[in-house]
Amino acid sequence: MWAYKSVFYQIYPIGFCGAPVHNDGECVPRIRKLLDWSEYLKELGVDSILLNPIFESDNHGYDTRDFRSIDCRLGTNADFREVCQDLHAHGVKIVLDGVFNHVGRGFWAFRDVQEKKWDSPYKDWFHISFDGNSGYNDGFWYEGWEGHFELVKLNLKNPAVVDYLLDCVRFWVDEFDIDGLRLDVAYCLDHDFMRRLRSFVQELKPGFALIGEVLFGDYNIIVNDQMLHSCTNYECYKGLFSSFNSMNLFEIAHSLHRQFGSDQWCIYRGKHLMTFADNHDVTRLASILTNKSHIPLAYGLLFGMPGIPCLYYGSEWGEEGVKAPDNDYALRPCFDEPKPNDLTEYIKLLIRTRQKSDALCNGAYRNIVIQNHQLVFERRSDNEQVIVAINASDQPYTAWHGDLNGEGTDLLTGNTIHLDGKLELPPYSVQYVKK
Repeated sequence: MWAYKSVFYQIYPIGFCGAPVHNDGECVPRIRKLLDWSEYLKELGVDSILLNPIFESDNHGYDTRDFRSIDCRLGTNADFREVCQDLHAHGVKIVLDGVFNHVGRGFWAFRDVQEKKWDSPYKDWFHISFDGNSGYNDGFWYEGWEGHFELVKLNLKNPAVVDYLLDCVRFWVDEFDIDGLRLDVAYCLDHDFMRRLRSFVQELKPGFALIGEVLFGDYNIIVNDQMLHSCTNYECYKGLFSSFNSMNLFEIAHSLHRQFGSDQWCIYRGKHLMTFADNHDVTRLASILTNKSHIPLAYGLLFGMPGIPCLYYGSEWGEEGVKAPDNDYALRPCFDEPKPNDLTEYIKLLIRTRQKSDALCNGAYRNIVIQNHQLVFERRSDNEQVIVAINASDQPYTAWHGDLNGEGTDLLTGNTIHLDGKLELPPYSVQYVKK
């Protein structure tokens, strides 16, 4: 699967393009802004882009009106087709947000039910009771996603709904040549639907990637040969920043070993979960870390640990953003142009290094040295061994271990490293040592 060796770049298009928060019905080709960023993405080194909702919606994109039309605030299908062609020409694959659990109140089939009630042929597309009423006084009750009644839950047990959604996926592949989907709230989706989707896309476009949004629980339930290729690794997202804030790298080391270690009870060995330092739903890394010197270290750890790294737009130059109650738009800004800096150059180096390393993309995980302020672990594949070392302290540190022997090369600097049972770590440093 191509995604296992990729580095993703996530963009929330409605915010990124400076579109109105509420759909004003005016068609403006804002999505063409991505044409101005494709060369930057190529230079950054990312080879896949994850676009949050782009289809016609009531407001934020997750309240879909029409799965076959690009949101008028972003432009037309023709605009987006050209964007996709340009991204592909720059070597960037395209993964769209598949919002299949719910739709907006403006969705055409739900509006038909509002108008015709019992007589609508679409009444069984949703979870509806005509014995009650909604907060919008529709004359019937319906299930909303997690109590958000602007998000009308689809009935994925209804074959007509599943056939409709799969036909939309076929349309996206035919029209835009997309390479995969991120499944919104995958933890809510019907498992039979995900099995059907996996089988469908395998035949539709071999190599088509399915990545689920999952917050908690056992990822193995939906990441397997019958359902999804990957899902978001929120356990290690939390450990990534809180380990630095508490100066307790035991936390992330424990999570990584629990997930990917060699013990029999380590639960995700051989799987490629999507890793991230921030995204469109959480406070940005530059705002949540208490010590800004730890920002490059967190990215060094992100690209060194198992998983599929995903960068959130703007964070590669240290953009800040704090999640506010009931308002995520502070996390989803519009930038006139990229603002690369020293952090960006460092992340470019991490991207290039990871993409050239089989051990970093696919290797097993093993802890070597764990201290409150330091973490040294091994990534090993059949043909490569890389030692990843993090020193989060403002003081130099010497890591001693019997496995730290022989001679190696620091992949980030090109320097030869003489180990001799120890590894010298400067303050606030990251090393990837290939033995």
